[in-house]
Amino acid sequence: QVHIVESGGGLVQPGGSLRLSCSVSGFGFTFSRYAMNWYREAPGKERDLVATISSTGSTTYYDATVKGRFTISRDTTKNMVYLQMNSLKPEDTAVYYCNAENRETREDYWGQGTQVSVSS
Repeated sequence: QVHIVESGGGLVQPGGSLRLSCSVSGFGFTFSRYAMNWYREAPGKERDLVATISSTGSTTYYDATVKGRFTISRDTTKNMVYLQMNSLKPEDTAVYYCNAENRETREDYWGQGTQVSVSS
C-alpha cells in the first residue's frame, strides 16, 4: 500500500507564495524509481499536469502557465516532493494533487489533494 499525503495548501493573495509538500510512503516502495508529478484541478475543469520531476531528479518539466513561477523538487532521503509556487495568480486556484509514476511498471499512485486558493 502506497500512501501519498499533500500539505501546504491554503488561501493566499495574488502575488503571494505557497510551498506544497508531498510525502510518499509504503512497504516496499522505492521512491527513486518513480517520477513525481503535481497536477491541479480547478472547478469545472479537467485535471492538468503542472510539473514533473524525473525519478533521478535530473529533469523537470513545467506547464507553460506556471513556468518561471513554480519550482518542483524532491528529497530522496525523506521521500518528499515539493512545489514552490511564487507570484500566484487567481487562475492558479485549484486542488493540487501529487502523483507517483513508475514509467516502467506503469504503477501510478495519487494523493487526496490540497486546496490552493488565490484571492484578494
